[in-house]
Amino acid sequence: MPTADNLIYNKPMAEEKVIITKEMTIAEVLRIKPAAAAVLMSRGMHCLGCVIAQGETLEQAAEVHGLPIEELLEAINNA
Repeated sequence: MPTADNLIYNKPMAEEKVIITKEMTIAEVLRIKPAAAAVLMSRGMHCLGCVIAQGETLEQAAEVHGLPIEELLEAINNA
């Protein structure tokens, strides 16, 4: 007889891994992966909640801050 411990709907589902891309806006990145905030802040991107973050892509932000986009993406995706 099944118990609450072994019913499939009681088991936590594996968290789906979403890959962050340079085309995503900062707001999208933060919504999908909140841990990205620490990565961005540590690299001088302190305006995460400002209006520009709603429409600025990660690539655009990296360019403005003089950061290599591939290194930033790797850090965020590994966070």
